[in-house]
Amino acid sequence: MRIHFTPDDLLHVRFATEPVPLLELGLALATLHRPAADPVFTRWRREAARTLPARARPLLDLVPPCGRGPLFLDPAVTDAAEGFERVAASPRGQVRREVARVVELGRPATTWNRRIAERERDAWDELLTGLHAAYSSLLTEPWRRLRAGFHAEVTWRTSRWGRLGLGAGLESLLPGSHFEGLTWHLAPEKQADYRLAGQGLTLYPSAVWSGSPLIGTYRDDTKLLVYPALTPLPLLPEPQDADPLGTLLGRTRAHVLAALAEQRTTGSLAHDLGISAASASQHATALREAGLVATRREGKAAWHECTALGAE
Repeated sequence: MRIHFTPDDLLHVRFATEPVPLLELGLALATLHRPAADPVFTRWRREAARTLPARARPLLDLVPPCGRGPLFLDPAVTDAAEGFERVAASPRGQVRREVARVVELGRPATTWNRRIAERERDAWDELLTGLHAAYSSLLTEPWRRLRAGFHAEVTWRTSRWGRLGLGAGLESLLPGSHFEGLTWHLAPEKQADYRLAGQGLTLYPSAVWSGSPLIGTYRDDTKLLVYPALTPLPLLPEPQDADPLGTLLGRTRAHVLAALAEQRTTGSLAHDLGISAASASQHATALREAGLVATRREGKAAWHECTALGAE
């Protein structure tokens, strides 16, 4: 499996901004009945299979274990409700082609699959009901962990790239992969060539996938590379605090930083947060010394605002 970059493509390599609910659902369904899944998923697969609602089980006839399920089932949008709406609006031609493709990949040519391909209303009501049930069963409870793990992975990877460089950083995503010139060689068991044609590449770590990398299309029409996250779902810790920034900085200082997403004077900051002017000034000074806030003076007024680091 080879990805061919141009110099312009290398200037447009980036990570996805948020996890995509229905993409994660498709990968979770694939992992659920994938015999070659990483053994770390064994207990999760057993429990997920036991609790998967009956109305969601026909989805396993549509989603192959290789992870290359029907494209109409996993629109690359970060809002689950919008994703379900897009699935419901899938055009007949795309549905027919994608069902035929997954049957070629080994999914059974069931009557239900045929009815889905023909866009029969009753079958699609069952499909959407099954998707909602599968999402609730597989992803609702662990979503906070998945989202926290996604952002932890992206933060760690991007911080390392400053030391490794882009090429070594990409190779580190998939051990054993390597660059030859502007071509990235990965997944030797696959025979496929992808030419990015100057549009770049979006990288997407998934904590529910342990198989070979997958190529799709992101919402900005760039190629999307899905790869197994460093920490799989069964090993992700449960976030202990809904406000980790408050734990790090202290609750009042975290509120000051959040308020300074918009420019404020010391007086308006104190008024909006219900603290004294002296306290507002003290917090702004501490945040400024940490590089999270910038201050400029205009006459007697001090105006404070988040820096790029503070906003991030």
